Amino acid sequence: METQENSSLRSVLLTQLDTAWALTQYHLNGLTTQECLLRPARKGLHVEQGTDGVWRAEWPESEGYDIGPASIAWLTWHMGFWWSMVHDHSFGTGALKREDVHWPGTAEGVQAWITRLHDQWRSAVMGLDDSELHASTRTRWPLEGRPFADIVAWVNVELMKNAAELGYARFVLAVADR
Repeated sequence: METQENSSLRSVLLTQLDTAWALTQYHLNGLTTQECLLRPARKGLHVEQGTDGVWRAEWPESEGYDIGPASIAWLTWHMGFWWSMVHDHSFGTGALKREDVHWPGTAEGVQAWITRLHDQWRSAVMGLDDSELHASTRTRWPLEGRPFADIVAWVNVELMKNAAELGYARFVLAVADR
């Protein structure tokens, strides 16, 4: 018989997170800075290093297919962006803005950043009970007025989507004629 803990909403959401995280780790392992900075096409979202040494991501005006495929650097920045935002707006001050989130500049930095965000998020969600997941008290970004479980589920879906994008980009770059 299943215990109440194993059948809790939190348990289900954390199991989904663990599945998405395993795929994310698979695609982050062995990632190189060179792969991150390669552009898969002549146009597409990317990161640029400013004269101040800070790596900033381009922001799309639309999400149409004509913007082109994103670089791995941009994809990993995007993962760090939304995870930083949702964590800050759910468990922090809620003051973080897109412009405050920068790409680390190396694949090792990306791996450490994304891992830290995962660990912080998982720990924070682990500390919630089902009543807190059903409440909307923490729900401030990217959705409002919804049960917090919807935010946790959104993180799981967004992470899985980004893992798939990262994997696809790595497969394409691995066999690209350069």
